[in-house]
Amino acid sequence: MTVIPSCVISFSGVTKSYGEGEATAYALRGVDLEIKSGEFVAIMGPSGSGKSTAMNIIGCLDTPSQGQYLFEGIDVGGLSRDQRALLRRNYIGFIFQGFNLLGKTSAVENVELPLLYRGFPADVRRVKALEALKSVGLEHVAHHTPGELSGGQQQRVAIARAIVTDPLVLLADEPTGNLDTAKSIEIMELLRSFNRDKGITIIMVTHEIDMAAYSERTIHFRDGLIDRGTR
Repeated sequence: MTVIPSCVISFSGVTKSYGEGEATAYALRGVDLEIKSGEFVAIMGPSGSGKSTAMNIIGCLDTPSQGQYLFEGIDVGGLSRDQRALLRRNYIGFIFQGFNLLGKTSAVENVELPLLYRGFPADVRRVKALEALKSVGLEHVAHHTPGELSGGQQQRVAIARAIVTDPLVLLADEPTGNLDTAKSIEIMELLRSFNRDKGITIIMVTHEIDMAAYSERTIHFRDGLIDRGTR
C-alpha cells in the first residue's frame, strides 16, 4: 500500500501587511502553499519578494495578517505567543547564515542549548549533544570554541544544534551564504543526508541555484506571491 505523506506546512490565503491605509505595505499577498512531511524544499526570490517573511511565519516567529497557517493541522494563528514558542522549541530547528554560535562557549555547549531550554538534565544534554556532533563529523572538536573552528565546521556545529532535538522541520536561512564552494557542497550533502536518512522536512532559503538543486522542489517568490513552483 502506498503511503501518502501528510501535509506538515499549509498556507491558505496568507497575507502579511505593515502599516494602515495608504501607507500599507504588503510582504505577502495571499499565498497558498503546501509542504509535505519529509520534503526538501528550496525557497528562492529577489530581495523584497516575501520569502523571508514566509520563513518567519513558518518558523512561528511571526503570524499572518490574514489567511491561515496550519502546522501539522494546528492553526498557528490561533495560538498565543507562549504556545507558538513551545511549538517552535519542540518541533522546529533553525540554521542561520551567520551560524549564531556563542563565541566563548564550546561546540558541545552550543549544541546543548536547545536541550537546556527544554529542561533536559545535564548528563542527558551532554550525551545527546555529543551524538549530534558525531552525526556531523565533529565529535573531535567538541570542546573547541567557534573561534577555533573553520566556517564550515561552525556551520556543522550549528546544524548539530538544530537537529539535537530531533525536529520535525528544519528551517535553513542561506546556510551556505558565508562558505566557499567546497564547504557549501559539504553542508548541502549533510542536509540532504538528514532529509533522506532521518526524514526531517527541510525548508531552505537560498539565492544560489546550484544549492537549490539539492532540493526536491523549488518555490519562487516574487512581489509577495509564489511565482512558479515545482521543478
